[in-house]
Amino acid sequence: MTAIRSAYDQLVTAGELRADPAQLRAVAALERLAAGMARRQGLFARLLGKPAKGCDGVYLWGGVGRGKSMLMDLAFEHLDVGPKRRVHFHAFMLEVHTRLREARRSEGGDPIEAVAEAIADEAKLLAFDEMVVNNPPDAMILSRLFTRLLDIGVKVVTTSNRPPADLYKDGLNRELFLPFIDLIGRRMDVVEVNGATDYRLDRLTGVQVWHVPNGPEATAKLSEAFFKLTDYDVADRAKVPSEELAVGGGRTLHVPKSLKGVAVFSFKRLCGEARGASDYLAVAQRFHTVIIVGIPVLGPEKRNEAARFVTLIDALYEHRVKLLAAADAQPAGLYPSGHGSFEFQRTVSRLEEMRSADYLAEGHGTIS
Repeated sequence: MTAIRSAYDQLVTAGELRADPAQLRAVAALERLAAGMARRQGLFARLLGKPAKGCDGVYLWGGVGRGKSMLMDLAFEHLDVGPKRRVHFHAFMLEVHTRLREARRSEGGDPIEAVAEAIADEAKLLAFDEMVVNNPPDAMILSRLFTRLLDIGVKVVTTSNRPPADLYKDGLNRELFLPFIDLIGRRMDVVEVNGATDYRLDRLTGVQVWHVPNGPEATAKLSEAFFKLTDYDVADRAKVPSEELAVGGGRTLHVPKSLKGVAVFSFKRLCGEARGASDYLAVAQRFHTVIIVGIPVLGPEKRNEAARFVTLIDALYEHRVKLLAAADAQPAGLYPSGHGSFEFQRTVSRLEEMRSADYLAEGHGTIS
């Protein structure tokens, strides 16, 4: 029994997980990856200088809350290789494009080759959370980048809400992206993780998603929900990571707390500044759950903030993002009167639906 399987069995025995055939198939794939890596590190392989045959990575896909990230974390912790790196796929690709720009300025030859080799020097194992491809610059380089990474011995474990064939679906010039899909199928174990238990929904069960009024009590409850959703040690609350989210045009949005697809914002940060649809689209695509504190009662005197809030809610709703919030009123009382209150009723309707059990049970992604 490998360390990965042993750690998984301990979680089942402790009652933190339920026995799940889909997760066991994923564990088996991760064990195969571990076995291949052990062979690669053997004396015979080192003398020959050639990689052993075997799986170059594992691609775990399925609906939200099925344990994909947990399984990836188990592999990351217990795979005996170093150095290794765990990073959100979106952040990794932003970094890659920065490196490519620098390589083009300072070096001759193929910048992708140089960047891939630099990445390989830094990590023999890459663990990516939430692989999603929705922009042409990423799509155009992925096949060449990852072919080179795998060829020089980097192993990859990644999660995604979509099967490989659905990545960059309907994207511009998608035919240029198809070699990357083929690469995943040829060189990685692709495992669907869609068991019956939605652990994320389980964590939301009994959690109040709309708190009135704003204040210390509401903030404390939302903080508790954040730590419950992310399995983060409350004792380390001062160390919760932040993020600079790229929102287009070279601009970024500061995310004060960002962990495992859950983000925390203030209303002032999201709607009190000059933000637009592209900003909110980036938030909706990046996070499956958004927590907002400090939502005030709105009205004509706050028409700009109200308009931004409407655009934000539209983006979150269209992408089935889960919303937890602290506000000075229930949704129906957020814009009680004055010019614009009638138009705001559509947002009220969406906010009410976003509190429903049916909405909370839906997966993250655009409405089909």
